[in-house]
Amino acid sequence: MLNILWMIILIIILFIIILLVIGIKISFIYTKKESKINGCLKILILKKIKVYSLTFPSQDDCADENEKENEGKKRDFKKILELAKPCFKDLMEFLKKTIKSVKIKKIQNHLIFGMDDYAETGKYIGIIWAVLAIINPLDKNLRISAEPTFNGSRLDAKGENEFEIYPLKLLIPAIKLVSKKEIRNLIRGVLDER
Repeated sequence: MLNILWMIILIIILFIIILLVIGIKISFIYTKKESKINGCLKILILKKIKVYSLTFPSQDDCADENEKENEGKKRDFKKILELAKPCFKDLMEFLKKTIKSVKIKKIQNHLIFGMDDYAETGKYIGIIWAVLAIINPLDKNLRISAEPTFNGSRLDAKGENEFEIYPLKLLIPAIKLVSKKEIRNLIRGVLDER
């Protein structure tokens, strides 16, 4: 009986290790037109087995109710920023390690941007194109585009995004990050402000 229990525990541990090594795939497809957002978020383990799926249409009524609920609550962002200042170096180091543990499979996004003033639209779309000219060559799977519209103020977008995350590479940096007192204080401060 004890041998069977140990075998089950061993199989569970092996499955967790395989999951951490092979990684998690995240797929996010969306369309935003005017105030309506439609999309789908999928999380797959072993890159094929779907464990979580979320389809979201725009819920303007729910958003209005949440805003009314949160009107009474004022968040103290100064307090959070003060707590975050000593953590900046550690957070940047963790972010670099996170980026190394993420593999971009596909990022394809298209932005339609316009303002009431034609000159302002031209100015800002030029800035967006300049930034995209720097970002797009960074990875062969990265395709982000933007187009201007001169029919009034508008910000629409659509996209398909796929990432693979390798949690084993993040396990030790995450433990090191959370072990620091400043980070724990920041987490407590953010949770207190909810």
